[in-house]
Amino acid sequence: MDTARLETLLRDVQRGATSVEGALGALRDFPYDDLGFARLDTHRALRTGFPEVVFCQGKTTEQCVAIARRLSESADRILMTRATPEVGEAVTRALATATYHAMARCIVVGDAPAPPPQEAGYVAVASAGTADMPVAEEAAVTLETMGSRVVRVYDVGVAGLHRLLDKRDVLAGARAVVVCAGMEGALASVVGGLVACPVVAVPTSVGYGASFGGLSALLTMLNSCATGVAVVNIDNGFGAGYFAHLVAAPTPRV
Repeated sequence: MDTARLETLLRDVQRGATSVEGALGALRDFPYDDLGFARLDTHRALRTGFPEVVFCQGKTTEQCVAIARRLSESADRILMTRATPEVGEAVTRALATATYHAMARCIVVGDAPAPPPQEAGYVAVASAGTADMPVAEEAAVTLETMGSRVVRVYDVGVAGLHRLLDKRDVLAGARAVVVCAGMEGALASVVGGLVACPVVAVPTSVGYGASFGGLSALLTMLNSCATGVAVVNIDNGFGAGYFAHLVAAPTPRV
């Protein structure tokens, strides 16, 4: 249940198109729906502007399908993250409007949001290397599902700084930049020193042994001397995309 659906329901009751009993039936699972193995937060879109996002890792394929089915009854758009190809295949088979984004490991159920107006601007998503692209794509798909326009700037790490500088105008024109980088994670600081907008840094677990599965990049980003840089958890492209959307959206989206 989101704001638009609730408003439509109340107006239908007001003009007699829906009975009070019918409205109560539509709200029977409000504010959460108990599936036994999961309690789905059907109230979340009203509180935060976006429905509950499903983290698929650790759930069975059957649980993911059941959650997707039920959430699709109360929300126009659903985002599911960390979905394996098996889960992606099962959900897309069960729901005709589901799309599996393999690199991002995300499933989007429902129609795509209307493209934002040009004056709303865009969020740039940058990756240091090709190996960082799965995390970057998770951020990009999250942004697009929430209604932001995205410009991708991939494989522009500091080992070849000219590649980044060639895209400086794209970065400078963004309302926010998501930077995904492993190894030493220096790209976030470099971008932070080039742009006036907020930078959301995502350390990735890409790197050799001394990178400690992304900890080295995380510490570098946390210690950045560039201003305007915020850092999310290792490999958390979803969290970065969600935060960047909230930062960049010109008006609250509900």
